[in-house]
Formats: sequence, C-alpha cells, structure tokens
Amino acid sequence: MKIIRLDDVQIFVHTADAGSFSEAARQLNIAPGQASASVQRLEKALDARLFTRSTRSMQLSEAGERYLPHARIMLGAREQGEQALAGGREALSGPLRLSAPSDFGRNLLLPWLDNFQHQHPGLSVHLKLSDRAADLIRQPLDFAVRYGALPDSSLLAIKLLDNNRRALCAAPSYIERHGAPTKVDDLRRHNCLRYIWSEQVHERWRFTLPGGERTVAVTGNRVSDDADAVRRWAIAGEGLLYKSRLDLIDDLKAGRLVEIFPQEYGEPAPLHLICAHRAQLTPAIKALSAFLRERCMALLASYSPQGSPSE
Repeated sequence: MKIIRLDDVQIFVHTADAGSFSEAARQLNIAPGQASASVQRLEKALDARLFTRSTRSMQLSEAGERYLPHARIMLGAREQGEQALAGGREALSGPLRLSAPSDFGRNLLLPWLDNFQHQHPGLSVHLKLSDRAADLIRQPLDFAVRYGALPDSSLLAIKLLDNNRRALCAAPSYIERHGAPTKVDDLRRHNCLRYIWSEQVHERWRFTLPGGERTVAVTGNRVSDDADAVRRWAIAGEGLLYKSRLDLIDDLKAGRLVEIFPQEYGEPAPLHLICAHRAQLTPAIKALSAFLRERCMALLASYSPQGSPSE
C-alpha cells in the first residue's frame, strides 16, 4: 500500500491555491524544487496527474479538481486533532478563514470578530468580504456566512439566525420628498436601490403578505455589487432599500432609516454558517458559531418598531 504524506498534501493544496510551485514554496518557506518534488511524490502515490503543466502556466487537472476538497478535509482533520490534543476552550488556536457579505461583514461581523479573537488570542483571522457566493471547495476558506434559504447541496449549514427577514426602508428625507409606498404595487413608482448578489441583480423583491406571497419587479437609478454602498445611498435619501433587517437595526434605532411595511411582510432571510464538510467543524468554528448566534439573536431582539402602516 502506498503511503500518502500529509506534508505532500499540504504542499499540493498550497500550490492549487497559489497557482504555481514558486509561490507555494515562498508561502511555505521551502525551495520551489522541493514543492515540485512533493507534488510529484503525491501524484505517484495516487497514480494520478493532479496538475496540467506547460512552459507558461499550470492548472488543476480533472483528477486534481476532484481530489482538492478531500485534501482540504485531510488537512482540516489533522488541525482538528492537534486542537483536540491542546484541549480546552481556552486553547483555541489556528486560522479562521471565512467569507461574509459586505454589509454584515463590515458593520457587524468585524467588531464581533475582534471580541472573539481577544477571548482566544491563539486564533488568526483571514476574512474575505464579498457579495459573491464563495466557492468553499476551490477557495482556501474554512466557512462562509450567508443569508437566505440555501439550495439543496452537499454543503453543511449551521443556522445562526432563523427568524430574520428583509425590511423595506427609506430615509426620512426620501419619504418627505416622495412619500412612502402603502402597498407593494406602489414600489413600481419609486426609486428602488438594488444590489448584485452572486452576479445577479436583486430586483425582484418578494413579500409575504396576508393574501400570500407577492413578487414585484423594481427599477431604480442606482445599483452596486456592494450592499453596504446601497445601504449608504438609502441613508442619504436616494431611494428605497430592501435587505436584511439584521444589517439595518442600528440605522432603524438611530432614525437614519424608517421601516415602511410591517415586519412580517418581509421575505425570510435566515443567516447560516456554511462549511464544505463536517470534518471542517473544528472546535474554533463551533465556538465561533455559538458566539455569532448569541450576538445575532441579541441584536435582533434589541429592536422593536413602534408601529407600521398596514397593507
């Protein structure tokens, strides 16, 4: 039986992420020839070519694409075992590589991560903020935080917040100039600020009304691939905003935004922590998920509107 060395697996994963032996070697502080020899040894043990190479470039082969997620799981299992031996919640250590939506990440997650890392100084945080859905198989990420109902997939989802919904909001200055919509069909006559999520413009706004679900196609003069920028436009009085209430609570409490429809009209927007495989649920990730769940629930409970217009 051929023996697979975990050091070779680690170098393979670094090479796949870096796109070259030289860059992977630089990151690992080894010679490029050592990185190349390590991957060749792994290919021999697996009896498969993991990369297609040319004089100018290299990329994962079909076999390399299939093997990469399993390689990540192997390395995660080793790291999880090392953390288990370290023992105790106080000894949480190692990297936390995560992706999060821009608005939630900048305005809520950043200070929460500060607090969590101060409690566990052995952890290092690698944070990617993007309104594109992260590829947890191809990218060097441990997990992602995502809003919304999740499609059927092999990904593992841990629920952080179940009762969150989208909220239709506007700044008082916008309402003073243009009035507030009183029913969902009125949205067609308003300037609706839209954002792009995972290459698609969020311009079909869904509501859960007493008579059933309704979807309205909206238009407006501004769209961005950064939902935080769209929220700032709304605060400046440039139009209507429809996004997660969790992201908007501080603005609602401060009066920078006004919620227009009753809370129960908003489309459900549950928040999840997503991993590629159960083996990636290290003690650090489990502790962080419990920490974030507590913070999210407390923030959502801290806001109760005084009243909303009826449909």
